[in-house]
Amino acid sequence: MFKFWSKPTKTSNILWLDLGDLGDLVHPNGPHEQWQDHGLGLLRTILHQNGIQTDLLSTRAITSWDQLRKQIQGYEILLMNVRSYTFPVARKSAQIFKEVNPNGMVLAGGMHATVAVDEMEAVPYFDRICQGPGENIIVDLVKDPHAFPRVIMGVGAKSMAEWPMIDRTLWPKPHRRLRKKFPWPLEPECGWGPGPVATILTSRVCPWQCVFCNESSYIPNMGRKPVDMVIEELNYLDNKYGVGSVVIHDSMFFQHPKWLEEWIDKYPRKANKVWPYWAAGRSDTVRQWPDLFEALVRETNWNTISIGFESGSDRILRLLNKECTEEDNNFAIELVNRLGEEFEREGRQPPKFWANIMLGIPGETREDAFKTMRMLKTMKYVFPSISYYAPYPGSALGYQLIAEGKSLMSKDNYHRFPDDEKVKGVDYQFYRELLAGKYDDEINRGLADYARKKSGDYREALVKA
Repeated sequence: MFKFWSKPTKTSNILWLDLGDLGDLVHPNGPHEQWQDHGLGLLRTILHQNGIQTDLLSTRAITSWDQLRKQIQGYEILLMNVRSYTFPVARKSAQIFKEVNPNGMVLAGGMHATVAVDEMEAVPYFDRICQGPGENIIVDLVKDPHAFPRVIMGVGAKSMAEWPMIDRTLWPKPHRRLRKKFPWPLEPECGWGPGPVATILTSRVCPWQCVFCNESSYIPNMGRKPVDMVIEELNYLDNKYGVGSVVIHDSMFFQHPKWLEEWIDKYPRKANKVWPYWAAGRSDTVRQWPDLFEALVRETNWNTISIGFESGSDRILRLLNKECTEEDNNFAIELVNRLGEEFEREGRQPPKFWANIMLGIPGETREDAFKTMRMLKTMKYVFPSISYYAPYPGSALGYQLIAEGKSLMSKDNYHRFPDDEKVKGVDYQFYRELLAGKYDDEINRGLADYARKKSGDYREALVKA
Protein backbone atom coordinates (compact mmCIF):
# COMPACT_ATOMS: atom_id res chain seq x y z
CA MET A 1 0.00 0.00 0.00
CA PHE A 2 1.25 3.51 -0.83
CA LYS A 3 2.38 5.53 2.15
CA PHE A 4 2.74 9.29 2.00
CA TRP A 5 6.15 9.06 3.69
CA SER A 6 7.56 6.62 1.16
CA LYS A 7 10.61 7.85 -0.73
CA PRO A 8 9.62 9.72 -3.92
CA THR A 9 11.13 8.79 -7.26
CA LYS A 10 14.49 10.52 -7.68
CA THR A 11 14.96 12.20 -11.06
CA SER A 12 17.74 14.71 -10.29
CA ASN A 13 20.78 15.14 -8.05
CA ILE A 14 19.45 18.56 -7.03
CA LEU A 15 16.73 18.83 -4.38
CA TRP A 16 14.61 21.85 -3.51
CA LEU A 17 13.14 21.62 -0.02
CA ASP A 18 9.95 23.59 0.65
CA LEU A 19 10.01 24.77 4.27
CA GLY A 20 7.29 25.00 6.90
CA ASP A 21 6.12 23.31 10.05
CA LEU A 22 6.02 19.54 9.88
CA GLY A 23 2.61 18.29 8.81
CA ASP A 24 1.14 21.54 7.48
CA LEU A 25 0.25 19.79 4.20
CA VAL A 26 -0.90 16.66 6.06
CA HIS A 27 -2.99 17.99 8.95
CA PRO A 28 -3.14 21.77 8.40
CA ASN A 29 -4.37 23.97 11.24
CA GLY A 30 -5.92 26.36 8.75
CA PRO A 31 -5.90 27.45 5.13
CA HIS A 32 -3.01 29.86 5.50
CA GLU A 33 -0.70 26.97 6.42
CA GLN A 34 -1.26 25.74 2.87
CA TRP A 35 -0.16 28.86 0.95
CA GLN A 36 2.50 28.15 -1.63
CA ASP A 37 5.92 29.83 -1.78
CA HIS A 38 6.17 32.14 -4.79
CA GLY A 39 9.93 32.46 -4.35
CA LEU A 40 10.28 28.70 -4.68
CA GLY A 41 7.95 28.66 -7.68
CA LEU A 42 9.78 31.48 -9.47
CA LEU A 43 13.29 30.15 -8.93
CA ARG A 44 12.44 26.53 -9.77
CA THR A 45 10.73 27.79 -12.94
CA ILE A 46 13.88 29.72 -13.91
CA LEU A 47 16.08 26.69 -13.22
CA HIS A 48 13.90 24.33 -15.23
CA GLN A 49 13.66 26.76 -18.15
CA ASN A 50 17.47 26.81 -18.20
CA GLY A 51 17.72 23.03 -18.32
CA ILE A 52 18.47 22.47 -14.61
CA GLN A 53 15.97 19.95 -13.28
CA THR A 54 15.27 19.75 -9.56
CA ASP A 55 13.36 17.35 -7.39
CA LEU A 56 11.03 18.69 -4.70
CA LEU A 57 10.28 17.69 -1.13
CA SER A 58 8.47 19.60 1.61
CA THR A 59 8.82 19.56 5.36
CA ARG A 60 5.12 20.46 5.38
CA ALA A 61 4.31 17.11 3.73
CA ILE A 62 5.99 14.96 6.36
CA THR A 63 5.26 14.43 10.05
CA SER A 64 8.68 13.35 11.37
CA TRP A 65 12.35 14.06 10.73
CA ASP A 66 12.96 10.36 10.09
CA GLN A 67 10.77 10.64 6.99
CA LEU A 68 12.94 13.48 5.68
CA ARG A 69 16.10 11.52 6.43
CA LYS A 70 14.89 8.65 4.23
CA GLN A 71 13.74 10.93 1.41
CA ILE A 72 16.87 13.06 0.97
CA GLN A 73 19.40 10.26 0.53
CA GLY A 74 21.62 10.49 -2.55
CA TYR A 75 21.27 14.18 -3.42
CA GLU A 76 24.29 16.35 -4.21
CA ILE A 77 22.74 19.81 -3.76
CA LEU A 78 20.00 21.03 -1.40
CA LEU A 79 18.26 24.36 -2.09
CA MET A 80 16.13 26.24 0.48
CA ASN A 81 14.32 29.60 0.67
CA VAL A 82 14.65 30.58 4.35
CA ARG A 83 12.40 33.02 6.20
CA SER A 84 12.95 33.93 9.84
CA TYR A 85 10.07 31.76 11.02
CA THR A 86 11.35 28.79 8.99
CA PHE A 87 14.98 29.21 10.07
CA PRO A 88 14.83 26.48 12.76
CA VAL A 89 13.32 24.06 10.23
CA ALA A 90 15.95 25.01 7.63
CA ARG A 91 18.81 24.50 10.08
CA LYS A 92 17.53 21.07 11.17
CA SER A 93 16.93 20.05 7.54
CA ALA A 94 20.43 21.13 6.50
CA GLN A 95 21.94 19.17 9.41
CA ILE A 96 20.10 16.00 8.40
CA PHE A 97 21.03 16.50 4.74
CA LYS A 98 24.75 16.76 5.60
CA GLU A 99 24.55 13.71 7.87
CA VAL A 100 22.97 11.64 5.10
CA ASN A 101 24.98 13.20 2.24
CA PRO A 102 28.31 14.29 3.79
CA ASN A 103 29.71 15.42 0.42
CA GLY A 104 26.55 17.28 -0.56
CA MET A 105 26.21 21.08 -0.63
CA VAL A 106 23.49 23.18 0.96
CA LEU A 107 22.59 26.43 -0.83
CA ALA A 108 20.32 28.71 1.21
CA GLY A 109 18.82 32.10 0.44
CA GLY A 110 15.75 34.09 1.34
CA MET A 111 14.80 36.82 3.77
CA HIS A 112 16.59 35.42 6.81
CA ALA A 113 19.84 35.17 4.87
CA THR A 114 19.62 38.93 4.34
CA VAL A 115 18.32 40.20 7.68
CA ALA A 116 20.26 37.80 9.94
CA VAL A 117 23.24 36.60 7.94
CA ASP A 118 25.28 36.21 11.14
CA GLU A 119 22.85 33.52 12.31
CA MET A 120 23.09 31.80 8.94
CA GLU A 121 26.91 31.94 8.91
CA ALA A 122 27.02 30.39 12.37
CA VAL A 123 25.42 27.22 10.98
CA PRO A 124 28.18 25.10 9.41
CA TYR A 125 25.69 23.10 7.35
CA PHE A 126 24.93 26.11 5.09
CA ASP A 127 27.67 25.94 2.44
CA ARG A 128 26.49 28.93 0.38
CA ILE A 129 24.30 31.78 1.63
CA CYS A 130 22.65 34.09 -0.91
CA GLN A 131 21.50 37.48 0.32
CA GLY A 132 18.73 39.39 -1.42
CA PRO A 133 16.97 38.44 -4.66
CA GLY A 134 18.17 35.37 -6.52
CA GLU A 135 16.46 35.30 -9.89
CA ASN A 136 19.49 36.49 -11.91
CA ILE A 137 22.07 34.42 -10.03
CA ILE A 138 20.34 31.12 -9.26
CA VAL A 139 21.30 29.38 -12.52
CA ASP A 140 25.03 30.12 -12.23
CA LEU A 141 25.04 29.34 -8.52
CA VAL A 142 23.48 25.91 -8.95
CA LYS A 143 25.64 25.07 -11.96
CA ASP A 144 28.88 25.75 -10.08
CA PRO A 145 28.48 26.63 -6.39
CA HIS A 146 32.22 26.22 -5.83
CA ALA A 147 32.82 29.30 -8.00
CA PHE A 148 31.15 31.49 -5.37
CA PRO A 149 32.18 32.61 -1.88
CA ARG A 150 30.21 31.38 1.08
CA VAL A 151 28.15 34.59 1.35
CA ILE A 152 26.89 35.87 -1.98
CA MET A 153 25.01 39.04 -2.91
CA GLY A 154 22.05 38.08 -5.04
CA VAL A 155 21.13 39.71 -8.32
CA GLY A 156 17.50 40.58 -8.96
CA ALA A 157 15.49 41.76 -11.91
CA LYS A 158 14.89 45.48 -12.41
CA SER A 159 11.24 44.83 -13.05
CA MET A 160 8.78 42.01 -12.45
CA ALA A 161 8.08 42.24 -16.18
CA GLU A 162 11.31 40.23 -16.60
CA TRP A 163 9.97 37.32 -14.55
CA PRO A 164 8.63 34.24 -16.30
CA MET A 165 5.16 33.04 -15.41
CA ILE A 166 5.50 30.62 -12.50
CA ASP A 167 4.97 26.97 -13.38
CA ARG A 168 2.66 26.12 -10.49
CA THR A 169 3.06 22.39 -11.03
CA LEU A 170 6.51 22.92 -9.49
CA TRP A 171 4.86 23.66 -6.13
CA PRO A 172 4.56 20.83 -3.56
CA LYS A 173 1.44 18.70 -3.51
CA PRO A 174 -0.49 18.21 -0.28
CA HIS A 175 -0.94 14.82 1.31
CA ARG A 176 -3.38 12.67 -0.63
CA ARG A 177 -6.08 12.95 2.04
CA LEU A 178 -6.25 16.71 1.32
CA ARG A 179 -6.29 16.50 -2.45
CA LYS A 180 -10.06 16.39 -2.85
CA LYS A 181 -10.26 19.74 -1.06
CA PHE A 182 -6.96 21.17 -2.28
CA PRO A 183 -7.25 22.26 -5.92
CA TRP A 184 -3.53 21.90 -6.65
CA PRO A 185 -1.74 23.60 -8.32
CA LEU A 186 -4.10 26.41 -7.29
CA GLU A 187 -4.84 26.85 -3.60
CA PRO A 188 -7.80 26.22 -1.28
CA GLU A 189 -10.31 28.87 -0.30
CA CYS A 190 -9.69 30.50 3.07
CA GLY A 191 -12.90 32.44 3.68
CA TRP A 192 -12.02 35.43 1.49
CA GLY A 193 -13.63 34.10 -1.68
CA PRO A 194 -14.60 30.88 -3.44
CA GLY A 195 -11.99 28.32 -4.46
CA PRO A 196 -9.93 27.49 -6.30
CA VAL A 197 -7.78 30.45 -5.29
CA ALA A 198 -5.10 31.92 -7.54
CA THR A 199 -2.42 33.66 -5.47
CA ILE A 200 -0.38 36.19 -7.42
CA LEU A 201 2.09 39.05 -7.00
CA THR A 202 1.78 42.36 -8.84
CA SER A 203 4.38 44.32 -6.87
CA ARG A 204 7.30 43.59 -4.62
CA VAL A 205 8.34 45.53 -1.52
CA CYS A 206 6.37 48.11 0.42
CA PRO A 207 8.12 51.51 0.24
CA TRP A 208 7.11 52.58 3.76
CA GLN A 209 9.48 52.15 6.71
CA CYS A 210 7.38 50.86 9.63
CA VAL A 211 9.73 49.85 12.44
CA PHE A 212 8.07 46.45 12.96
CA CYS A 213 8.55 45.29 9.35
CA ASN A 214 11.74 43.87 7.84
CA GLU A 215 10.74 43.66 4.18
CA SER A 216 12.45 46.82 2.94
CA SER A 217 15.77 45.54 4.30
CA TYR A 218 15.46 42.39 2.19
CA ILE A 219 14.94 43.33 -1.44
CA PRO A 220 15.34 46.69 -3.23
CA ASN A 221 12.31 48.13 -4.95
CA MET A 222 11.62 46.91 -8.46
CA GLY A 223 9.27 47.74 -11.28
CA ARG A 224 5.70 46.53 -10.90
CA LYS A 225 4.33 43.70 -13.01
CA PRO A 226 2.42 45.17 -15.97
CA VAL A 227 -1.37 45.01 -15.67
CA ASP A 228 -1.67 43.07 -18.93
CA MET A 229 0.74 40.39 -17.65
CA VAL A 230 -1.27 39.98 -14.44
CA ILE A 231 -4.53 39.57 -16.34
CA GLU A 232 -2.95 37.20 -18.88
CA GLU A 233 -1.70 34.98 -16.05
CA LEU A 234 -5.10 34.91 -14.36
CA ASN A 235 -6.83 34.07 -17.62
CA TYR A 236 -4.30 31.31 -18.31
CA LEU A 237 -4.88 29.83 -14.86
CA ASP A 238 -8.63 30.09 -15.28
CA ASN A 239 -8.58 28.41 -18.69
CA LYS A 240 -6.36 25.60 -17.39
CA TYR A 241 -7.64 25.05 -13.84
CA GLY A 242 -10.65 27.30 -13.19
CA VAL A 243 -10.24 30.29 -10.84
CA GLY A 244 -12.80 31.04 -8.13
CA SER A 245 -11.14 34.03 -6.48
CA VAL A 246 -7.78 35.76 -6.27
CA VAL A 247 -5.37 36.64 -3.46
CA ILE A 248 -2.91 39.38 -4.41
CA HIS A 249 0.03 38.72 -2.09
CA ASP A 250 1.60 42.17 -2.55
CA SER A 251 2.70 43.72 0.71
CA MET A 252 1.13 46.90 -0.64
CA PHE A 253 -1.30 46.62 -3.55
CA PHE A 254 -2.83 50.10 -3.14
CA GLN A 255 0.10 52.16 -4.46
CA HIS A 256 1.11 53.63 -7.82
CA PRO A 257 -2.14 55.40 -8.89
CA LYS A 258 -1.40 55.11 -12.62
CA TRP A 259 -1.06 51.34 -12.34
CA LEU A 260 -4.26 51.14 -10.31
CA GLU A 261 -6.14 53.28 -12.83
CA GLU A 262 -5.02 50.91 -15.58
CA TRP A 263 -6.17 47.96 -13.44
CA ILE A 264 -9.60 49.58 -13.05
CA ASP A 265 -9.81 50.05 -16.82
CA LYS A 266 -8.55 46.65 -17.96
CA TYR A 267 -9.43 44.07 -15.30
CA PRO A 268 -13.23 44.31 -15.79
CA ARG A 269 -12.83 44.24 -19.59
CA LYS A 270 -10.03 41.75 -20.20
CA ALA A 271 -10.22 39.21 -17.38
CA ASN A 272 -12.29 36.08 -18.01
CA LYS A 273 -14.27 37.09 -14.96
CA VAL A 274 -14.11 39.94 -12.47
CA TRP A 275 -13.03 37.61 -9.70
CA PRO A 276 -13.29 38.86 -6.11
CA TYR A 277 -9.88 39.43 -4.60
CA TRP A 278 -7.98 40.09 -1.38
CA ALA A 279 -5.34 42.82 -1.48
CA ALA A 280 -3.55 45.17 0.91
CA GLY A 281 -3.71 48.93 1.36
CA ARG A 282 -3.03 51.67 3.90
CA SER A 283 -5.48 53.97 5.62
CA ASP A 284 -3.49 57.12 4.79
CA THR A 285 -3.50 56.39 1.06
CA VAL A 286 -7.20 55.50 1.19
CA ARG A 287 -7.71 58.97 2.62
CA GLN A 288 -5.34 60.49 0.05
CA TRP A 289 -6.99 58.79 -2.95
CA PRO A 290 -10.59 58.06 -1.82
CA ASP A 291 -12.07 58.19 -5.32
CA LEU A 292 -9.48 55.73 -6.62
CA PHE A 293 -10.12 53.42 -3.67
CA GLU A 294 -13.87 53.57 -4.14
CA ALA A 295 -13.55 52.83 -7.86
CA LEU A 296 -11.41 49.77 -7.13
CA VAL A 297 -13.99 48.43 -4.68
CA ARG A 298 -16.95 49.16 -6.94
CA GLU A 299 -15.55 48.23 -10.35
CA THR A 300 -12.91 45.55 -9.77
CA ASN A 301 -14.49 43.47 -6.97
CA TRP A 302 -11.85 44.28 -4.35
CA ASN A 303 -14.04 42.70 -1.71
CA THR A 304 -11.49 41.85 1.02
CA ILE A 305 -9.45 44.91 1.89
CA SER A 306 -6.42 44.18 4.03
CA ILE A 307 -5.41 47.27 5.99
CA GLY A 308 -2.60 47.36 8.52
CA PHE A 309 -4.41 49.52 11.05
CA GLU A 310 -2.07 48.15 13.76
CA SER A 311 -3.27 50.56 16.47
CA GLY A 312 -6.04 53.01 17.26
CA SER A 313 -3.66 55.27 19.16
CA ASP A 314 -1.72 58.11 17.54
CA ARG A 315 1.03 57.68 20.12
CA ILE A 316 1.61 54.04 19.15
CA LEU A 317 1.26 54.75 15.43
CA ARG A 318 4.06 57.32 15.77
CA LEU A 319 6.16 54.85 17.77
CA LEU A 320 5.74 52.34 14.94
CA ASN A 321 6.63 54.98 12.31
CA LYS A 322 3.40 53.93 10.62
CA GLU A 323 2.89 57.36 8.98
CA CYS A 324 -0.87 56.89 9.51
CA THR A 325 -3.02 58.62 12.11
CA GLU A 326 -6.18 57.88 14.05
CA GLU A 327 -7.97 60.19 11.60
CA ASP A 328 -6.66 58.21 8.63
CA ASN A 329 -7.87 54.95 10.19
CA ASN A 330 -11.28 56.40 11.03
CA PHE A 331 -11.66 57.82 7.51
CA ALA A 332 -11.02 54.41 5.92
CA ILE A 333 -13.40 52.70 8.36
CA GLU A 334 -16.21 55.17 7.73
CA LEU A 335 -15.76 54.86 3.97
CA VAL A 336 -15.97 51.05 3.98
CA ASN A 337 -18.90 51.16 6.42
CA ARG A 338 -20.74 53.43 3.98
CA LEU A 339 -19.85 51.32 0.94
CA GLY A 340 -20.89 48.14 2.74
CA GLU A 341 -24.28 49.56 3.67
CA GLU A 342 -24.80 50.71 0.09
CA PHE A 343 -23.85 47.31 -1.33
CA GLU A 344 -26.23 45.57 1.06
CA ARG A 345 -29.11 47.85 -0.02
CA GLU A 346 -28.35 46.87 -3.61
CA GLY A 347 -28.32 43.16 -2.71
CA ARG A 348 -24.57 42.86 -3.26
CA GLN A 349 -21.96 41.27 -1.04
CA PRO A 350 -20.45 44.12 1.01
CA PRO A 351 -16.69 44.66 0.98
CA LYS A 352 -14.94 43.73 4.22
CA PHE A 353 -11.74 44.67 5.96
CA TRP A 354 -9.09 42.12 6.74
CA ALA A 355 -8.10 44.30 9.68
CA ASN A 356 -4.54 43.75 10.89
CA ILE A 357 -4.27 44.75 14.54
CA MET A 358 -1.13 44.62 16.68
CA LEU A 359 -1.11 44.32 20.46
CA GLY A 360 1.68 43.86 22.96
CA ILE A 361 3.81 46.62 21.46
CA PRO A 362 6.54 47.71 23.88
CA GLY A 363 5.48 50.99 25.47
CA GLU A 364 1.77 50.46 24.78
CA THR A 365 -0.46 51.49 27.70
CA ARG A 366 -3.81 50.00 28.60
CA GLU A 367 -5.55 53.08 27.24
CA ASP A 368 -3.70 52.68 23.92
CA ALA A 369 -4.96 49.09 23.74
CA PHE A 370 -8.51 50.18 24.64
CA LYS A 371 -8.44 52.74 21.82
CA THR A 372 -7.35 50.00 19.41
CA MET A 373 -10.23 47.74 20.44
CA ARG A 374 -12.69 50.65 20.18
CA MET A 375 -11.46 51.27 16.65
CA LEU A 376 -11.96 47.60 15.77
CA LYS A 377 -15.50 47.65 17.12
CA THR A 378 -16.44 50.54 14.81
CA MET A 379 -15.82 48.37 11.73
CA LYS A 380 -19.17 47.04 10.51
CA TYR A 381 -17.72 44.69 7.89
CA VAL A 382 -14.56 43.06 9.13
CA PHE A 383 -12.45 39.95 9.52
CA PRO A 384 -10.29 40.85 12.56
CA SER A 385 -6.68 39.66 12.38
CA ILE A 386 -4.98 40.33 15.71
CA SER A 387 -1.41 39.45 16.58
CA TYR A 388 1.06 40.10 19.34
CA TYR A 389 4.00 42.22 18.21
CA ALA A 390 6.99 40.02 17.26
CA PRO A 391 10.57 41.43 17.16
CA TYR A 392 11.88 39.88 13.97
CA PRO A 393 15.45 40.66 12.85
CA GLY A 394 15.69 43.06 9.95
CA SER A 395 13.19 45.51 11.44
CA ALA A 396 14.36 48.60 13.30
CA LEU A 397 12.37 47.86 16.45
CA GLY A 398 13.23 44.18 16.26
CA TYR A 399 16.97 44.93 16.11
CA GLN A 400 16.63 47.32 19.06
CA LEU A 401 14.82 44.81 21.27
CA ILE A 402 17.18 42.00 20.30
CA ALA A 403 20.19 44.22 21.15
CA GLU A 404 18.62 45.14 24.49
CA GLY A 405 18.03 41.48 25.33
CA LYS A 406 14.27 41.97 25.50
CA SER A 407 13.24 39.62 22.69
CA LEU A 408 11.85 36.23 23.68
CA MET A 409 12.33 35.07 20.10
CA SER A 410 15.66 33.66 18.98
CA LYS A 411 17.38 31.60 16.34
CA ASP A 412 16.32 28.55 18.33
CA ASN A 413 12.64 29.38 18.56
CA TYR A 414 11.55 31.82 15.86
CA HIS A 415 7.86 31.11 15.81
CA ARG A 416 4.54 32.50 14.70
CA PHE A 417 2.25 30.85 17.22
CA PRO A 418 -0.55 33.26 18.13
CA ASP A 419 -0.48 33.19 21.93
CA ASP A 420 3.27 32.91 22.53
CA GLU A 421 4.90 35.65 24.58
CA LYS A 422 7.42 37.46 22.40
CA VAL A 423 8.86 40.42 24.38
CA LYS A 424 10.09 40.65 27.96
CA GLY A 425 8.20 43.09 30.16
CA VAL A 426 4.90 42.94 28.25
CA ASP A 427 1.85 42.07 30.39
CA TYR A 428 0.44 39.29 28.21
CA GLN A 429 -2.09 38.33 30.89
CA PHE A 430 -3.69 41.75 30.41
CA TYR A 431 -3.92 41.17 26.65
CA ARG A 432 -5.39 37.71 27.13
CA GLU A 433 -8.06 39.24 29.37
CA LEU A 434 -8.57 42.09 26.90
CA LEU A 435 -9.25 39.66 24.04
CA ALA A 436 -11.58 37.65 26.27
CA GLY A 437 -13.80 40.71 26.69
CA LYS A 438 -12.98 41.47 30.34
CA TYR A 439 -12.63 45.21 29.67
CA ASP A 440 -15.70 45.63 27.47
CA ASP A 441 -17.35 48.19 29.76
CA GLU A 442 -14.31 50.44 29.46
CA ILE A 443 -13.95 49.89 25.72
CA ASN A 444 -17.62 50.56 24.97
CA ARG A 445 -17.63 54.05 26.50
CA GLY A 446 -18.58 56.59 23.86
CA LEU A 447 -19.18 54.04 21.09
CA ALA A 448 -22.29 54.02 18.90
CA ASP A 449 -24.97 51.43 19.63
CA TYR A 450 -23.95 49.11 16.78
CA ALA A 451 -20.37 49.01 18.08
CA ARG A 452 -21.34 48.49 21.74
CA LYS A 453 -23.49 45.52 20.75
CA LYS A 454 -20.51 43.73 19.22
CA SER A 455 -18.98 40.95 21.27
CA GLY A 456 -15.75 41.89 22.96
CA ASP A 457 -14.44 38.33 22.75
CA TYR A 458 -11.72 38.40 20.08
CA ARG A 459 -9.73 35.35 21.16
CA GLU A 460 -10.51 33.52 17.93
CA ALA A 461 -9.10 36.46 15.94
CA LEU A 462 -5.60 36.03 17.39
CA VAL A 463 -3.31 34.89 14.56
CA LYS A 464 0.35 34.26 13.85
CA ALA A 465 2.62 37.28 13.90
